[in-house]
This record gives sequence, structure tokens and C-alpha cells, in this order.
Amino acid sequence: MDFEYTPEQIQLRKAVREFAEAEIAPHVMEWDEAQQFPREVVRKLGRLGYMGAIFPENLGGAGLGYIDYSIIIEELSRVDGSVGIILAAHTSLCTNHIYKMGSEEQRQRYVPKLASGEWLGCWSLTEPEAGSDAAGTRTHADLDGGAWVLDGAKTFTTNAHYADVCVAMAVTDRAAAQHGISAFIVDKGTPGYRLGKKENKLGLRASATGEVIFESCRLAPEQMLGKKNDGFVDSLKVLDGGRISIAALSIGMAQGAYDAALRYSKLRKQFSRPISEFQAIQHKLVDMAVDLDASRLLNYRAAWMLDHGQRVTRESAMAKLFASEAAVRIAGEAVQIHGGYGFIKDYPVEKFYRDVKLCTIGEGTSEIQRLVIARQLLKS
Repeated sequence: MDFEYTPEQIQLRKAVREFAEAEIAPHVMEWDEAQQFPREVVRKLGRLGYMGAIFPENLGGAGLGYIDYSIIIEELSRVDGSVGIILAAHTSLCTNHIYKMGSEEQRQRYVPKLASGEWLGCWSLTEPEAGSDAAGTRTHADLDGGAWVLDGAKTFTTNAHYADVCVAMAVTDRAAAQHGISAFIVDKGTPGYRLGKKENKLGLRASATGEVIFESCRLAPEQMLGKKNDGFVDSLKVLDGGRISIAALSIGMAQGAYDAALRYSKLRKQFSRPISEFQAIQHKLVDMAVDLDASRLLNYRAAWMLDHGQRVTRESAMAKLFASEAAVRIAGEAVQIHGGYGFIKDYPVEKFYRDVKLCTIGEGTSEIQRLVIARQLLKS
């Protein structure tokens, strides 16, 4: 086992951190308050190769691995989780589903534009009545004159209102339950494809989350992604990688909260000395640092395994479960260390505290992660 970063990974972390500090940090609260989608930053991330980090160079990607990809998300999210989740949903879910399950024609058509950041992608699985029970999907696709006709609605779709391409799941065999769901690629501007409500969220407010609606949306047969009725099974495979990105998102925001708390504890004085000298504060900082290291090690294990072609259903669920719940603890303690100032928007921990909660919910709640892990444990 090798616990050292490669020189390339050290340089990558430095480059992304410098970009985030220069291009994102000055605007974080402005974007959050206005719920402003950072279009120009997303374009710049594309030009730097970060939007296609895990895809091969012959498809316009950077040819990096999942540890490198995790570093990118961590460093962006250390400054603003909204930017981290925009990239994660675009890369791990939408583009990766097309790359892994698509035909060669679909890969050539979509991946280069998505990997370069010229196009932005979204991925629609969740519905108003099918959240944790994703197999309860009601959006359906029926054949009519050789075309697939989609009807239904999706919710909680990250990037929905700014995406050029949507990968959506729909029922194609009502009698087969989760084994009767297929995936489809829907281009922006397709008749019958429209956007609904943009959600007003607690946190991650600069990322757009909203509804995707299909009303007699006609798609050519070649817009089906993967094999008919394999959409749900394929989605679970895509989520294995997606959970690594959510763990990285959690770690990045937790790192940002920890850094702010550590810095504040050295500056803030009570009883004529910095509060960092008090054992109670030191214990909090220690617990936060241990949680951070444990989260990273769990996530890098899953990332390394995925890079080496191994199945990571259990490992990615463990990483996502632990890192997301640890991030909530770390952000909470960061607020506590700041005291009353932790409740004020002039200090960054208030935003981290709001933002990190999503990580215990998105791409499978903590409760679902425990079910996934239990099933894997009981197989052995």
C-alpha cells in the first residue's frame, strides 16, 4: 500500500486550490445569496480539463483516475460546494453514464462536448414518488411509430436548468418493476422536454436543482442509452462512482470548515489567551482532523479500487456514508468553535454548515447506504 500522493497529484491539488481561491472564493457569498449559477467558472473548469477528468484523452477528457478526480472535487468544494456538486453531477452521473453504457456513436457524439465543458449535463432518476425507492419510477416511455415517447416528471435534478444534455430513466416494461426501466439521452430543445420548478434550497444555492418534465417527448430509437430495461441496473453501477464524488464533496467542505475553525481558534481570544489553548477546543479540532483523515482514506480506497477495475459497491457506499456524516459533525463543531460568530454570514462556517447536509441525502441517503452495505456484507 502506498499512502503518498504522486508529484502529479500534488501539483494538481495546488493548481485546483489556486484556481478556487482566485476564481471562486471572492464570489461565494454573492452567488449563494442570489442563487446565481457560476456559468463562467464552469466554462473555465472545462477549459482546464476538470469537467472531463476521468475520461480518456481520445474523447476529449484528461485521462485521470478517480483519486485525481476526488482531489479536484475536494479542492473546489473546500471553497464552494456548489461548484463541486455541479462538476460531480455533470461528470460522475451524466457523462459517465454515457461513457460507460453508451454505444460508440453515442460516446463520440456526446462525451467530447461534455468532457470539454462545451456542454453541461444532468442526470434524472429521482421522482416526487420515487426517491429512496428509485425502482418505483413512474415516468414511462412507450413505442409509437418507431419512436420512444416519454411522459412523466423528475425532481431534484442537479444542473437541470442549465444542462445541454439530460440522461433520464423511464419505465419501458411496467410488469418488470426495476428490471423494466431504461435510460434515455435527451438533448436540450427536444420538443416535449421542458424544465419545471427551480428549487429554493437550504444550501448549495449556487447550484441549480430542479424539475425535468416530459410531455409526449419523442425520441429516436438511438437515444436509448444502454440496453432496453437495463437502465436501473446501469444506474446503480453509475452511482458506485457517483458516491465517490459525493464523499469527495463532503471531504472538501469539511476541510474548508476545519481550516476556518483552526484559523479562528488561533485568533480568537478569551480570558486573555487564544481559545486554541483550551483543551475543550483542542479536543474538537482533534476529532475533526481524525474524521477528515478517516474519510479520505475510505474514499481513496474506493477510488483506487475503481481505477483498478474492481467493483466498489460496498466501498463507495462506506466512503459516502462516513464522509457525509463526518462532514456534518465537522461543520457543526466549526460553528461551535466560532460561537456566536458561527451563526453570522460574515464567517464561512455558516455556509458550510448549511451546505454539507445535502451529502447525507443526495445519491442515496445515509439510510440507503446502510442497506447497500448490509447487503454486500451478508453476501460474503
